[in-house]
Amino acid sequence: MNLESILTTSVFEAVKTLYSVDTEINQIQIQKTKKEFEGDLTVVVFPFVKAARKSPEQTGQEIGEYLVQNNPVISAFNVIKGFLNLNISKKYWLETLSEIHEDASFGIQNPADDAKLMMIEYSSPNTNKPLHLGHIRNNLLGHSIAEIQKANGWKVVKTNIVNDRGIHICKSMLAWKLFGNGETPESSGLKGDHLVGKYYVIFDKHYKAEIQELISKGATEEEAKKSAPLILEAQKMLLAWENNDAEVRQLWEMMNSWVYAGFDKTYEQMGVSFDKIYYESETYLEGKSEVERGEALKAFYRRDDGSVWADLTGDGLDEKLLLRADGTSVYMTQDIGTAKLRYNDYPINKMVYVVGNEQNYHFQVLAILLDKLGFEWGKNLVHFSYGMVELPEGKMKSREGTVVDADDLMQEMIDTARETSEELGKLDNCTPEEIQSIALMVGLGALKYFILKVDPRKSMTFNPKESIDFNGNTGPFIQYTHARIKSVLRKATAQGIDFSSMISTNLEISDKETNLIQLITQFPATVREAGEEFSPALIANYTYELVKEYNQFYHDFSILKEDNQALIQFRLILSESVASVVKSAMLLLGIDVPERM
Repeated sequence: MNLESILTTSVFEAVKTLYSVDTEINQIQIQKTKKEFEGDLTVVVFPFVKAARKSPEQTGQEIGEYLVQNNPVISAFNVIKGFLNLNISKKYWLETLSEIHEDASFGIQNPADDAKLMMIEYSSPNTNKPLHLGHIRNNLLGHSIAEIQKANGWKVVKTNIVNDRGIHICKSMLAWKLFGNGETPESSGLKGDHLVGKYYVIFDKHYKAEIQELISKGATEEEAKKSAPLILEAQKMLLAWENNDAEVRQLWEMMNSWVYAGFDKTYEQMGVSFDKIYYESETYLEGKSEVERGEALKAFYRRDDGSVWADLTGDGLDEKLLLRADGTSVYMTQDIGTAKLRYNDYPINKMVYVVGNEQNYHFQVLAILLDKLGFEWGKNLVHFSYGMVELPEGKMKSREGTVVDADDLMQEMIDTARETSEELGKLDNCTPEEIQSIALMVGLGALKYFILKVDPRKSMTFNPKESIDFNGNTGPFIQYTHARIKSVLRKATAQGIDFSSMISTNLEISDKETNLIQLITQFPATVREAGEEFSPALIANYTYELVKEYNQFYHDFSILKEDNQALIQFRLILSESVASVVKSAMLLLGIDVPERM
């Protein structure tokens, strides 16, 4: 039983004994004592004042006296107005630390055989360009949410839908066909996704030139955009693809294979993976058949031009296009088909889409459409909507080639981590292999932590320079603290100090050490809350608070030079427990921590 449950039971018994009242459990409010007051945890007294028929101060005094007399966990108390501040005994904290130290999976709940299944979709790249900074936030959030849900006992399937067809894909294909001169990843030395992205930018450059030429001849901008030869040729290519034209399909397969090879390298570097990958080219036909079924059910309707629409005005929305007049599908069509296939493939209890907040309306519509098609799980879909990520210079645009490429950014972070670590002397006495490993770990850790520490629902600005700092709320600060603890533990082992056995519960420990134990005990609750809120930021900021508190302890107290052997043993076990929680927490964020630095 955790401390809060112990105290809740004791307060319930106190109120019943003192005032002959069976209070509601949810009336018992227990919270962390504010820093300006003495105590570890605080009981809110006001709900019991009516039963006591006394002032809040008198009620708190009586309950406090009862708790101290009847529960050995509580060593002292004080009352401030209607708040009963409780001091938890040092013995309790020492016993708790021993239990935590012996629990290899503290705070992590492994899924049972009969656990419910959560499918989490993230990444969702287009095969006409490489992954960029926006994709990095998406992938890091998706991966971390999956790890957090597994730590809360869910079975998790991580899935990806690759948008491998459509007009945007044809733009890159057409540009390569017209201007590529047979260029390949091998001949150019470019990663396949970078090469294809290059031709997406080239298409846009030539398309804009055609638009300007048509405008100069008297066309309106809208007319020019629709009648430019390149866009007409791209639309023709899309129709040819949908009609299984052999030449177009061969070009599509070749260029997509380049992209997938590039994506695989990026995902590997980023440390993310998927259990199942779906492809729009394989799901859109299922979506089209569902739209046609919906038309037969009178859930959707066909206009005179042949296009199929859903009228959602009765749901407070507008009309939604599902099939174009030429029979080609839209994103919504594909998402309907993908959703159906996923529920056919897996016994999903909860489906979560990790997609930016610019798609809020899309997922609101998707849930309604699936419901109209008779899928009972339609309205239970979860859109985990997160904010956009920008650079200090502002927004990025793929077609204009102004995005921050994911590969380039990760390499820049690794290089900067190495330079910064060397300047600070943190790589002294490391082998070249260790330097490379640490630079990779710190660079990617800095990137991941900086992005994940922000409330995911908020937009954010990513500043590479701020992220690699060995002080403050950063990944490197946490990583360095872990390495520092491991260094202390290695020195202790080298000196023959055994800190594997139980801690003496008669030790006199400081308030700072007590606070550190109390912070450690909050890890399981933080993991639970992060799962409920779908928020890696809660894990990140908890870890920073734990590490900050440990560094204050490390500064104020001697460990290996302490005279009292029992205290040395306790502080080593305390340090090892902090390191263990830090490692577990950072792994939930997809971040590795170094053993030495």
